[in-house]
Amino acid sequence: MFTGIIEGLGTVQHLHRSGNSFKMSVVSDFDLDNSRVGDSIAVNGVCLTAVQISSRQFDVDIAPETVSKTVFQYIKPNEKVNLERAMRLSDRIDGHLVSGHVDGLGIITNRNTRDNAIIIEITTHAILSKYMVQKGSVAVDGVSLTINRLEENCFYLSIIPHTAKLSTIGFKTVGQKVNIETDMIGKYVERFVLNPNQAASSVPLSNKSGIDSTFLARHGFV
Repeated sequence: MFTGIIEGLGTVQHLHRSGNSFKMSVVSDFDLDNSRVGDSIAVNGVCLTAVQISSRQFDVDIAPETVSKTVFQYIKPNEKVNLERAMRLSDRIDGHLVSGHVDGLGIITNRNTRDNAIIIEITTHAILSKYMVQKGSVAVDGVSLTINRLEENCFYLSIIPHTAKLSTIGFKTVGQKVNIETDMIGKYVERFVLNPNQAASSVPLSNKSGIDSTFLARHGFV
């Protein structure tokens, strides 16, 4: 589990491809003290397992499923990536709960400045945006951000100078793709509340509790 508060940047050093998978070496710009083989590290918001690690470099294996669902299908050597190690239970959650399991991709379709902020428009599929709410949280390349404005197929972010400086979102350009992870709470709520034939999953669920969307609306929860 992660918080979406980036620890620092890394640089992709080597890509050893084998079919639709590959091994990737990343050099971090901060010391990986107390990190061990088997630890989880979010790279551009993707939860990966360190299979080899030294003071500032670690290797990860990227499976075909991860390649197909994330921006790793476009990754190149020397590219900068966002890094965050797994949170400790004693840590403050300064961002929001981020699993590191990417839901899909978005594309930056507009970028401009407004005073000290960078306003970024990201277009994505309605399947993802339905789990977003205005002023809610979203992870973009692993960065916990607030949705300023939401439309059916796009959302807008206001990036402050601190975030722009410490993560890759500050130098992303129009046309670049990014990893999107929506707030997991919305997905769980849909799973538990919707009737089985309306749920995204085809696995039938019984609702013996009597709590459904009609019950929640009647008691003022939705």
